[in-house]
Parts: sequence; structure tokens; C-alpha cells
Amino acid sequence: MNSKKQKLKKQVKEHMPKDWLSDIRIIYRITMEAVNDIKRTGIMNLVIITTMAAILSIFGALFRTTISMSQFAHELGSVLEISVYLKQDAPAKKVADKFAKINHVTGVRLIPRDVSWKDLRKDIDLPNISNPLPDTLHVKVDTPLSINDVLTEIKQDRYVEDTGYAEEFAKRLQLITHVVNTTTLLVTLIVAILTITIINNTIQLVIQSRKEEIEIMRLMGVSNWYIRIPLVLQGAFYGFAGATVALIPLQIVQNALLTVHKFFLIPAPALAENMVILTLLSVGVVFGAGGSLLSIKKHLQV
Repeated sequence: MNSKKQKLKKQVKEHMPKDWLSDIRIIYRITMEAVNDIKRTGIMNLVIITTMAAILSIFGALFRTTISMSQFAHELGSVLEISVYLKQDAPAKKVADKFAKINHVTGVRLIPRDVSWKDLRKDIDLPNISNPLPDTLHVKVDTPLSINDVLTEIKQDRYVEDTGYAEEFAKRLQLITHVVNTTTLLVTLIVAILTITIINNTIQLVIQSRKEEIEIMRLMGVSNWYIRIPLVLQGAFYGFAGATVALIPLQIVQNALLTVHKFFLIPAPALAENMVILTLLSVGVVFGAGGSLLSIKKHLQV
């Protein structure tokens, strides 16, 4: 029966002439209703926006720091090399070309045994003996996380005599990357929970203050979305306003990180600031609107 009613409503709507002026009036009324709800909240608006700004500031600062830490790990990881020592009968050039095709390998540099022996004799006074050194390949890997996979594949080659790399350094880079990523994920979850809780409590108060008005609107046959949207807009406003205020401490963090990048001569990640600002505003609006929707479903049966 309900499906037939919905189908009939759809058919009626399709044949009704569209009144764009009426649609504009509805949008205006919904927007003004959201503005009035914000005015009714009074001084609590300042408390809510300040709290949201503090939460989002922590998120923004950590997110921006994470981007810089990833850049540091990438730059340091790019200098990580696996030294591969080949057997005496190995076709060094062919092996180097083969290793260059391995996933996550960004470059392979061949050091012929004659060159290594010549350089060694410049540094150390050695007797006139035959060259005992092997041909050496320096294999660059894209990230520290990929080094073990690449090393495993290299060791399986029959021309490889031995390998070596800065294992402790690679492990520390892996640990730093893992800790930073995990911390960012946890903070994002905490921000989501806190934001939704704050918005939920605020919208609950608004619903209670407008309870009679909402009941009258229901009796008049007002659409459920006409009642919901102003509350969702109010939550989105709090998220946007809090994120906008959070941009002030974020700029301080940004300047400090740029100084660190300059000190260590590591280039700052491109467009990092714009990415963080866009993310911060999006998170504020989405979590604010989401908190409102959850509150409406919990406290308002529409």
C-alpha cells in the first residue's frame, strides 16, 4: 500500500509545473530558520565554537605535522640503499638491469670491481696483489617499508654473493612512519567522537526549545526535511566556524614546520598548507552536520 502511495506521489510531482521562485523561497526560509536557531542558542554559540576550534586545532596541527614527518621519512628513505655484492662470474650489467625492474626499486647504480679497487688503493697503501673486490650494485628503494620485500627478491638471484644495508636506520624509519600514521588515525577518531558529542548535545537543546513549534509544523503537514535541514545547517555552521578559528593556531604550526624544513635542508611538501586547510574545513562541516543528523534521529522522530 505504501509503495503505491509513493508511486502516486512521484507521478503527481512529475506532472506538477516547477515553480523556481517557490523553491528559492523555501531555501530562504530554511536558511533563516537555521540562523534563528543559532540566535536562540545565544552565548552558548561562543562556547561551542571555541570548543570545536580547540579540538580541530589539535587535529589540524597533528595532520600537518604528519605530512612533514612523511616528507622527512621519504627524503631519508630515498637515500637508503641496498649494497649488493655479486659473484666473480656475474654479468653485472644484466643483473643491474634485472634489479631495476623490481617493484619499489627507483634506481640501480653499478660500481665495477676495478673502480672500487682503484679507489681503495688511493685511500690505503696496499701491496701489488690481484683485485679481490666484487662488482657492487647500489639499489635504491622508494620507501623504508618496501626494503625487506626488495631485499628478499634480490637474495634469490643466483649471482648475488652477499647484501648489506643500514638495517637499524631502516627499522627506525619504519617505526616512525607507523607511529605517525597510527596516531593520526586515533586523533581523527577522537575528533569525530568529541565533535559529534558536542553537536549532539547542542541540537538536543535546540529541539527541546522548539518542541511545541515542531509539533505544530508536523500537524500542518510540513515536510520532515523542512524540519531537519535547519538543524543540520546549524551543526555544519558550528563545524565551519570552529575550523575557521582553528586556522589561526594552524598557521603558527605551519611556520614552525617550515623553519624545521629549512634547518634540515629538506623541501617542504608542496601544497601541504592548502591540503590541511581544505581537510580541516571539510572535517568540521561533515562532522558538524553528521552530529546534527545523529541527534535528530535520536531525539526527533521525523
